[in-house]
Amino acid sequence: MEELLACCRFPPPGQALDLAVSGGPDSVALAALAAMAGVRGSIWHVDHGLRSTSTDEAGAVEELAGVLGMPFHLVRDQVTSGPNLEARARALRRDRIPAGAATGHTMDDQAETVLINLARGAGPRGLAGMRPGPSKPLLGIRRADTEAICAALGLTPIRDPSNQSPDFVRNRVRHELLPLLGEIARRDPIPILARSAAVFRADDDLLDLQASELDAGDASALAAAARPLRMRALRQAVSAISGYPPDRASLERLEELIVRGGRFRLQLSGGVEVQGVRGKIVYRPLGPPG
Repeated sequence: MEELLACCRFPPPGQALDLAVSGGPDSVALAALAAMAGVRGSIWHVDHGLRSTSTDEAGAVEELAGVLGMPFHLVRDQVTSGPNLEARARALRRDRIPAGAATGHTMDDQAETVLINLARGAGPRGLAGMRPGPSKPLLGIRRADTEAICAALGLTPIRDPSNQSPDFVRNRVRHELLPLLGEIARRDPIPILARSAAVFRADDDLLDLQASELDAGDASALAAAARPLRMRALRQAVSAISGYPPDRASLERLEELIVRGGRFRLQLSGGVEVQGVRGKIVYRPLGPPG
């Protein structure tokens, strides 16, 4: 336990930390390690009502909170079956539990995320995966470690049958792609992918820093900058207004207009209008119609 704890990124002892605990091995180990790290943990559990056993599962997590001496918070919110079930459930959890709550994602999850993002055509930011820190403290340990922690402490985690379903992309990456990749490479690919994510993350941070020093309101400065920095500066400027980055096609259209020069007005997804006039680039939120 002490060796595994040394690989985690918990905040200092005594600091408050919300914990998202589903009751599975990873989140149970998260709660146990948080207690050992001395943080003032609060356990949050979301009952989506997707299984007939969900009430029992919530009770098991509440019992775990009692064993660890942590406050327990239960959120009940129905998610209906249908397309994009995982994404809708994830969005609901994100909305209903405190921002920055720690999750039990492990190094295995990091490797899966990198491969999923690669298949979606992600750039360096997507290939950087999840960022280690208080909200993702277990990225330095393996899924097998969380199982071992539960066994060592005599804790019985909840087994979610949907984690075996081939209907979800992550499950196929976990059960099919990663084992095949390991067979081809003749080595465990998970630490390698996690290490690659760390390299991408460092490069991405450096490029973000350099792009932030570029004046995104100066058309001449943008046009003269290297394209990777120009694209990042534009993404940062739009994201600061909309709250999330624009799609790639819109960003490339905006860049094209800036490099071409002259006056322009462009509306982007997310309710942002960008206007070029007299060498200046102005970003503003779109108001209501009329």
